[in-house]
Amino acid sequence: MSLDERLAAIAAAPDGPQVGAFFDYDGTVISGYSAQAFYRHRMLGLDIGPIELARTLLMSAQGIESPEDFAAFLELSLGAWKGRPIEEIEELGNSLFKHDIASRLHPEAWALVRAHQAKGHTVALASSATRFQVEPMARELEVEHVLCTPVEVIDGIVTGRTSGPPLWAGGKARAVLELAETESIDLDASFAYSNGGEDIEFLDTVAHPVAVAPHKLLRAEAERRGWPILECVSRGGTPGIKEVARTAGFYGAFAAAFGAGVGLSLLNRRRDTLLEITGGVGADVGLALAGIDVKVVRGHEHLWSARPCVFVFNHQSKLDPILVMKLLRGGFTGVAKKEAKNVPGFGQLFQLAGVAFVDRGNTEQAKQAMAPAVEKVRSGMSLVIAPEGTRSATPRLGRFKKGPFHIAMQAEVPMVPIVIRNAGEVMWRGAQTLRPGTVEVTVLPPVDTSSWTVETITDHVDDVRGMFLDTLADWPTGPRLELHA
Repeated sequence: MSLDERLAAIAAAPDGPQVGAFFDYDGTVISGYSAQAFYRHRMLGLDIGPIELARTLLMSAQGIESPEDFAAFLELSLGAWKGRPIEEIEELGNSLFKHDIASRLHPEAWALVRAHQAKGHTVALASSATRFQVEPMARELEVEHVLCTPVEVIDGIVTGRTSGPPLWAGGKARAVLELAETESIDLDASFAYSNGGEDIEFLDTVAHPVAVAPHKLLRAEAERRGWPILECVSRGGTPGIKEVARTAGFYGAFAAAFGAGVGLSLLNRRRDTLLEITGGVGADVGLALAGIDVKVVRGHEHLWSARPCVFVFNHQSKLDPILVMKLLRGGFTGVAKKEAKNVPGFGQLFQLAGVAFVDRGNTEQAKQAMAPAVEKVRSGMSLVIAPEGTRSATPRLGRFKKGPFHIAMQAEVPMVPIVIRNAGEVMWRGAQTLRPGTVEVTVLPPVDTSSWTVETITDHVDDVRGMFLDTLADWPTGPRLELHA
C-alpha cells in the first residue's frame, strides 16, 4: 500500500481527539534502533567492548522478537546509565538525537504524523525504549503523549533499573488501552503503526493497524490478516554501488564546470561568470547524473520578476545551495555560515563567488558581514540566504533569523520565498551520497518590503515563515513524496 493510500485513509477518518494514532518508534518512526546511537557513544567512551557492540547491533538489524533478546537489550541500555545524574542522560539523549537519530526519521512517518495532527487526532509514540531515546523525537514531531519503558531515578540519579513494566509486546498494548481509557479514545476508529513481530498485540488494539517496513514475522501476520503494509525508503546504512557512482558523477560534473568557470571568469575578468557556469551548467549536469529531477511546480516567473531581491529558502540538505544555483542561474551572491568555507570544493566556489561567511556565534561579526551584502543588493545583485541559519534535523521548519529581513528592508528590495520539498530525502542530514528522486519547488510571489520598519520586523519574519508553513502543508501537487529506493 502506498503512502498516498494511507494518507487518504487518514483523511477519510473522523476528525477529533477521540481518534488515536499510536506509533511504535524504533524501526517505524525511524530507520533502525535509537539504542544504536547510544551504543556507538559508549564504544567511543571505551565502556563497551566491540564484541558486545557487534552483538547488539546485529540484534537491532534483525529485530528484537524474543523476551530474552529484549531483556538483554534493556540491561545493556540501563546498565550504562547507572549512577549518572538524570540531567546528564537527558543532555546525551538530546545530543544524539540532533547529531544522529533525527537523520533516520522516515519521511513517510513524518507525513503520517502530520496528517493525523491535521485531523485533530490524539497522537502518541509508544515504545519499549526509554524516554531519553523517545522524548526528543516527540518534541520535534510535536507529539504530546509518550508511552515508554520507565527508568528508575532516585534523588536525581539513574539507578540502572526500570520503575515499572517495560513496554514490550503485551506491555505496549496495555499502555495503549490505559491511555485510551484516560483520554476517551475510540479504539474502533483508531490507528496503530509498527514494524516488529512483538507488536502484533499492540496493533491488534485498534481497528486500523498498519505494518510499516515490517520484519519477517509481522509481514507474514499482516499478509495473513489483510493488514496494510507500508514500505519505507531506507535511511542510513552503507550506500550501494549505484549511489556511490551517481554521487561521483555529480561531483565530477561540478569539478569540470568549476574548472571551466574559473578559466572563463579569469579570461573575461568577471567573477559572476564562475557562478553562472558552475552553478548553472554544473548543477544541471551533476543533478542529472545523480538522478535528481528538480521541478518548479508553481511560481517559476517569480525567480526573475523582482530582481534584484533577497531570495530566502528553507534549508534541509547540503544539496540546497546547488538546487538554488540551478534555479537562479546567475546574478546573485549569498551569505553562508563560516563552516561552509571548509566544505571541499563548494567552499572554494563560495569564496570565489563572493559569498559572505558569517560566524553565527559572533553577533557583531555577523552584522559586519551583512553590510556589504546590503551594498551588493543595492548595486543590482540579488542575495540568497537561508533564514533558518542551519539545516533542519527533520522536515520541520526551523525558526527564522532576522538578518535576511533587515537586508531586504535596508536595501529596499522585495523578498522572494523559495519553498523546497524533498531535498532532505535525496541527501539527508549526515549523508555523503545522493539518492535519486524528485525535488519539488514552489516560488512564492515577491513580498513588498517598502513599509517594513525595525519596530515591525518581527511581524514580517513571522508572516514570511507562515507562508513557508502554509505552502508545505498545502503543497500544490498534493502530499505525494517522490522518492526512489
